[in-house]
Amino acid sequence: MDPVYLVSPSSAVPDDAPWDLALSQLRLQGWHPVVDRDARKRHQRFAGTDRQRAAAICRAAAQAQARMVMMTRGGYGWMRLLPHLDLDALADSGKFWVGFSDATAFHLAMLGHCAAQTWAGPAMLDDFARESPDETTCACLRDAYQGALKALGFTVRGQTRGQPSLDERGTLWGGNLSMVCAMLGSRWLPKAPSGGILFLEDVGEHPYRIERMLLQLLYNGVIDAQKAVLLGEFNQYRLSERDGGYDLKHAIAWLRKQTRVPILEGLPFGHTPVKLTLPHGRRIGLATEARTAYLLLEDA
Repeated sequence: MDPVYLVSPSSAVPDDAPWDLALSQLRLQGWHPVVDRDARKRHQRFAGTDRQRAAAICRAAAQAQARMVMMTRGGYGWMRLLPHLDLDALADSGKFWVGFSDATAFHLAMLGHCAAQTWAGPAMLDDFARESPDETTCACLRDAYQGALKALGFTVRGQTRGQPSLDERGTLWGGNLSMVCAMLGSRWLPKAPSGGILFLEDVGEHPYRIERMLLQLLYNGVIDAQKAVLLGEFNQYRLSERDGGYDLKHAIAWLRKQTRVPILEGLPFGHTPVKLTLPHGRRIGLATEARTAYLLLEDA
C-alpha cells in the first residue's frame, strides 16, 4: 500500500467525526494512512494553534514515509499559516499535496509565490468517511498520484447552444470561490494568472453572494483575462421567498452576458462525492465537443 500522510491545517476534527471509517476506507483503496501527531488537536475552532498547524505542514514536507500529503478536512485556517511557512521548501519537498476547499489558499500561494504545482482533490473526511467512496473520485486520485492521468472529461451542463467548440491552452488554477477572492491581491497571489483556465466551487453561499464574488473577479478583470471559466458544484444553500425566483441559474446566465469568456458548468469538483483530482498550477489543454469537455494533461 502507498503511504499517505494526513494533516489538519484548518478547522478542528469534530469529536464525532467518522475518523476510523475514513482510515479504514483509505486502506481499502490501497493507501497506508500515516497520521500526523497533531492531526486531532484543538485550539478554539482550529486543529491546534497556528504554529502547531504550521509545524505539522513542515513535518509533512520533511518526513520520508509518504509522498502524498492529504488534508483531513477543510473549514478555515490555511490563510493564517502562510506567514509561518517556507513555501519554496514545501515546493522543493516533492510531495503530492492534495486537498480542496480551505486548502485553496495553499494551492494559490504555492502557485503565486513559487509557480509550484499542487493537486486540488479529495480530503480524508470529506471523501473517505463513507461506506462507499465514489469510484471516480478514488480512481482519479490514484491515476494522478501514479502519473497516469492523461485526460479528464465531463458533461457540460446549462447553456451550450451557440457556443463554439473550444481548443485552448492555459494554466489551470482556482478552487473555492471565497478563497480565490480572499487571496487575490495578497503578497502570495499579487496578480491573477492571465490566459488561464479558472475553476471555481463553493458551499453554503447564497446565489447572490456567489454572483457578488464572481462580479468582484469580473470587475477586477480576472474573468476577462482567462481562456475559460469552469464551474464546479455550488451547493448547500437555501433560497427564500424574497428571492422572487432568482437562483443560481439566473445569476450565471446574467454573468455570461457580461463577458465573452466561455463559462462551462458541470465540472465534477467541490463539496460533492464525485470529485476529480486536478493539477493546480499546471498548463493544460481544454477542448469541447458538443456537450463534453476534456481537460488534457499531456502536450499542453
